[in-house]
Parts: sequence; structure tokens; C-alpha cells
Amino acid sequence: MAQVVPAAGVAPARWKGKCQAPVRCNNKLVGLVSLMGGNDTTDAVGHGTHTAGTAAGHFVDGVSAFGLGRGTAAGIAPGAHLAMYKVCDGEGCFESDILAGMDAAVKDGVDVLSLSLGGPSIPLDKDLIAIGAFGVMSKGVLMVCAGGNSGPTPSTLSNEAPWILTVGAGSVDRSYRATVRLGDGEAFDGESLTQDKRFSAKAYPLYYPQGTSYCDYFDGVNITGKVVVCDTETPLPPLNSIQAVQAAGGAGVVFINEADFGYTIVVEKYYNLPMSQVTATDGAKIMGYARVGSTAAAHTATILFNSSIVHVKPAPIVAAFSSRGPNAASPGVLKPDIMAPGLNILAAWPSMVPIGGTESYSYNVASGTSMAAPHVTGIVALVKKAHPEWSPSAVKSAIMTTSSTADNAGHPIMDEEHRKASFYSIGAGHVDAAKVVDPGLVYDLDVGDYSAYICGLLGEPAMKTITGNSSLTCAAVGSIPEAQLNYPAILVPLSEKPFKAKRTVTNVGPAMSTYTAHLDVPGWLKVKVEPEALEFTSAMEKKTFTVTVSSRGGDADAGQLAEGSLRWVSEDHVVRSPIIADARVVPT
Repeated sequence: MAQVVPAAGVAPARWKGKCQAPVRCNNKLVGLVSLMGGNDTTDAVGHGTHTAGTAAGHFVDGVSAFGLGRGTAAGIAPGAHLAMYKVCDGEGCFESDILAGMDAAVKDGVDVLSLSLGGPSIPLDKDLIAIGAFGVMSKGVLMVCAGGNSGPTPSTLSNEAPWILTVGAGSVDRSYRATVRLGDGEAFDGESLTQDKRFSAKAYPLYYPQGTSYCDYFDGVNITGKVVVCDTETPLPPLNSIQAVQAAGGAGVVFINEADFGYTIVVEKYYNLPMSQVTATDGAKIMGYARVGSTAAAHTATILFNSSIVHVKPAPIVAAFSSRGPNAASPGVLKPDIMAPGLNILAAWPSMVPIGGTESYSYNVASGTSMAAPHVTGIVALVKKAHPEWSPSAVKSAIMTTSSTADNAGHPIMDEEHRKASFYSIGAGHVDAAKVVDPGLVYDLDVGDYSAYICGLLGEPAMKTITGNSSLTCAAVGSIPEAQLNYPAILVPLSEKPFKAKRTVTNVGPAMSTYTAHLDVPGWLKVKVEPEALEFTSAMEKKTFTVTVSSRGGDADAGQLAEGSLRWVSEDHVVRSPIIADARVVPT
């Protein structure tokens, strides 16, 4: 495991966890066990160390990854105690181990549980993570899960149950800049973790191997001292292409992303071959230049390595790999719930795990919704510290309703193609850690509400399976349609016939407060909120309102999907819920 710095103070008296021998606990790492059998608690992959450091790593000065991104690093909740449960290794995971890890964590007394794992969508009563997470939620613990890495294809999510906080991935405002400059003066900003500023001092012959553009082999071709242009088949350049360029004497390489990844560039450390990854659009221009004329000697390029560039705009954007809704398991519930940083994230790494060569590193850059989830986990820990009495659903609501839908340029968050991102991509928005502890109002849910929701969605046998209570009946708990679940997002059918969704909010702000409804919806969508104002006179007071949604028939701009938002605005707070009207959702 990567070295951790002890947090201030000992673990709380209620903590029951332990560190499995030969590991010794300290004030930071208060629990570490393997649920896979044996005493091997090492992280031989790096994934667990990276995610744990992101959630709760302490402040460490002078951190960098391969000399890049240098500065002070910290997890989201640097003062939090950390417990780790090993349920996977390099060969994969058993669901029984994952469930055992959930049980152990709850019994030990965790406040929040982070799981950067998941599989394809299946019905909730067949999804063992969803079933286990219901038990976790019933004990008052919020479970934060990765949304999956199968984007940008729609309906590719993992961990779709509404009692899970499901996280999508976006970019940050830092770029490991590696600019490709052609001999004609044109320049294209790419990224790379393999940087050598000495390389930038001269121009190199540029070679594009037409017909073998994946750079798998170079039989009979002299590329010695040249910069080679290669296509990629995956988000990351294939290692065999890098090895082929190296073996044939190439000086450097420019990798061109697949078209469906748009502006998303996923970087990873590969040996020491100077390289840059560029978008498909820029790559097409580079290839065009490489093909011009008949004399290859006329085509030159260099790669300008600029270390780490910060304050990049626009950011965040949705990472292309981040899985999207609609929610296949429950189409009437918005997923993912939230977006968080998950593209090219620098965090702790176990030094014995090789990255690209033989040199050891204590930090690495990795990408995925696995990296996004622990950002939110750390925020949950901060909220639980401030409000230990809040339910898992109240914490989730605070995170969703205080999120942002604007990027750092003040425009709506965009997807990987630089189009306005749908709520099916970003959930309620990008998490805003500065606001979550004071949301003003929350949408709360309890075990009974979720049980009734399962009855409405899947029926009594599924409810018994998920709740683990064979004596419980739907006649006893009732039935709640998806659209009426007291969720912080409002997802309804789209039609000319008005559809009403009811919601209840709980006042967790000032006792005496008044909230006024503000709607931001497209002109062809008709939305009415009743009442238009909510007046509270005490803390924890509840108020119910109804949102009625319909399309204005015959509008030329009308489509299958409409998105907007409802903002409850008081003197001190803005409580925002996304509104999604989707013609594919069946009224219930």
C-alpha cells in the first residue's frame, strides 16, 4: 500500500474495525482486511490505493506524477479516517466477496461506503450490488458507486438503484499539454504523461503509415528518427504500437483518438517514448498534412511539451467513457445522480505496482468513473461530519440540489463533442463541495419509501428479495410509481396530456424561511408548480408541492426529450432539481 500520513485524532470509540496482520493500523488507516481469503491485503493493481487516496488522502507536499502536476496533494476529506476492504485482485472479483465487504464495513461502523465497481445493467432484484446496497442504506450508510465506463453509448450505466449515489466522470481544468507543431506552422494541443522538453528543440520528419495506421509493424520501412502518426483503437494507445515504434527507431509518436471520444483525451504513462495524443478532428488535419505532396522529407513536426497547464477552459466536460442514462433498470429515475472529476486524476499509487518500465512511483494518473466516485465519497464524509443525523437520502439530496450545471467559462456543461450535455450524462450536475453542507432543503426517503418503490417497479417477490424481509408485503408497504418517488430529480413522461409529480422537501436551513419556485424550461414545455411558494416556520418542517408537465402540442421545436430545472429560491439558498420530460418513459 502507498504510505499514508496519520490523521489528527484517534478513531471514534464506536469503530470496530481492524487491520489484518501483518498490516499495522494508525490514526489514518484504521481498518484493512481482505475478504478474499488469506492474509494478502496488498494492492497489486493500484486501483484501491488511487481511489482511497482520492477520497481521504492527507495533505502531502511536493507531489507529482512523473514530474508533472507538481504541488500539494490531498484527498477530498483529508482529516477522515480510512478503512479499506479488499474484494478484488488483478484477476477480478467475486460478488460474494463484494457483499462480504459491504457487510464488514457496516458492522465495523463506517459512515460512508465507496465502491468503484460495477457490471452491466440487470433488474434490481438480480443485481447483488443493488441488493447489498439496500442493506447498507437501511443501516444509515450511504453507498457511493461508479456509474460505469461504457460511454458515450446511451443506457450503459452500472449501479442504477435509487438508494445508491451513482457518479459519472468529467474533466478537470488541468492539461498535461503536449502540442504537436507541424512544419507549416499549424499547432494542435494534445496531452501526454511522457514529456521530454529536449525533444521540442528540433523538427523531425513526419511519417504516417498509410494502410498500417495502427503502427503494429514497420516491415521494410525506415522510421528511424521520425515522428510517427498512429491511430488508436481504444481510449488509450495500444502498448504494442508504442513498442513497434520504439523497436523500429522512431523518435516520437502522435496518437489520434477514435472519433467517438471527441475532445476527451485519456492519458497513461508509457515507457519513455515522447508522444502526444490528439483528438480525431486535429488528427485528421495532421494526417492531411502528412499526405500532402510526394516528398516525405517536406513534412516535419515536433512536440512541444509544456508540463501541466491549469485553468483550462472549458471544464468540466463529460468524459467520453462515462456511462449514460437513461436508466435501463428503472427508466423513471434519473441516473447518474451526479458528475465529479474522473478524467486524468493524479492520486496515490502503490510503489511496487509497475506503471511503465521498472522505475517505482508513489503517484499515478488514472481515469474512470472509479476515480469520480471517491471524490463524492469524500464529500459525503464531510457532510456526515457536519450533519451526522442526516439520512443517506438527505445527504444525496444535498449533493444533487447544490450541484452546478455551468462550466468554468460560465456556459452549460458540455459533453465530449462540445454539445450541451444532457442530464442523462451529468445527472443533476457537477458536484460543488463548497455548498453541500448547507443545502437549505432536502428530499428525504426511508426504507419504507424504497420498499414501496420496488413494489411499484418489480412487484412483491422482488421487494422481498431486495429488502431481505420475506414477511413483508406490498399490501403493507404500499406502491410508489417511479415518477412519484421523492427523488431530487424529476423525471416524467413527455406528452400533451399533463402529468403530475409530487415531491416533499424538508427544511434543514433557517427555521423561518420562504422559498419561491423559479422555472428554467424550454418554451415548448409547459410546467406548473403548485404552490409557487413554500413558507417554513420551524426546522425539519416538511412541505409538499406538485409539478405538472406537458408539451405544447404542435410546436416545431418539440422533440422526444425536454430538459429544464426547478429552483426553490430563498434569501440564503437555491435548491435546484433537474426536470426531464422524456417521451420514452411510460406513464405510471
